Amino acid sequence: MNSKIRTVLGDIPPEKLGVTYMHEHLIIESEIVKKNFEHIFLSSVEEAISEVLLCKKVGVQSMVDCMPTGAGRNAQKLKKISVETGINIIATTGLHHDRYYNQDDEIEKLNSEQLAQLFINEIEYGMDNTDVKAGIIKVSTSGPKIKDREFKLFEAAAIAINKTGAPIISHCEHGTGALEQINLFNRLGINLSRVTLSHTDKENDHGYHQEILSSGINVEYDQSLRQGTEVKPQSAQLTVAMINAGFVSQIMLGTDGARRSLWNSLGGTPGLSWLYSGWSKKLVDLGVSQEQLNKLFISNPASVLTFSS
Repeated sequence: MNSKIRTVLGDIPPEKLGVTYMHEHLIIESEIVKKNFEHIFLSSVEEAISEVLLCKKVGVQSMVDCMPTGAGRNAQKLKKISVETGINIIATTGLHHDRYYNQDDEIEKLNSEQLAQLFINEIEYGMDNTDVKAGIIKVSTSGPKIKDREFKLFEAAAIAINKTGAPIISHCEHGTGALEQINLFNRLGINLSRVTLSHTDKENDHGYHQEILSSGINVEYDQSLRQGTEVKPQSAQLTVAMINAGFVSQIMLGTDGARRSLWNSLGGTPGLSWLYSGWSKKLVDLGVSQEQLNKLFISNPASVLTFSS
């Protein structure tokens, strides 16, 4: 198979991906999260299966789980969720924001070459001493100023993408720092079409988004569940504006739905399934066509998540 997307159950061709959520959190179970961020502590396979099955019921077929190395990811649990639900799950290597790590963690002591080798091993051989492979690399910044730790992480990602052909997904803290990340990706020789920026729709400056997308990079907008009660939500209006500006092939959607209060299976609302079952209707009401929706949910993720040769 020449064109491949790497899931926790093995490689699949892009046409098997289907409706895809580009930024999810199904399992987060580190001690740091349990202690400091209890509202996003997600350790139960059974609860995740229940929530994912609700998504499957409305037509979702694939999810990118964005918790990376050492930050609460559990490869075996993700594999079990995929087996039990039939949903494709793309797992993540790389590093998250430094708040999810202790300063004395061994991973924090690695240089860029050592980090890169760790990421490569997780993509090519398996994560967490398993044979479950990662299918995307995560990088993160904490704002417009790139810190030394972050520069090291981006260097490692550049080495790993050159070796493996894996795509990259990025965390933009509070939606900021996207332009600085783009500059750094360019400096490191990373093809921007292989990169997806997350959370930028937390910033509603349409000029900012025009500049981001004009670079050729991809974005996934993920504030839908938090704006669901609004008649004309900012993120929906932003999505429509960027589609109308000619960027429909660079936009994808996710929920970033780590909060327990968002999961139907935990008594929360509106549920992860609502991104496809409800948010889509808001986009259609604002003028988005079915063909454009299919790009956001199906063809764009299939293109971005495919490994480059």
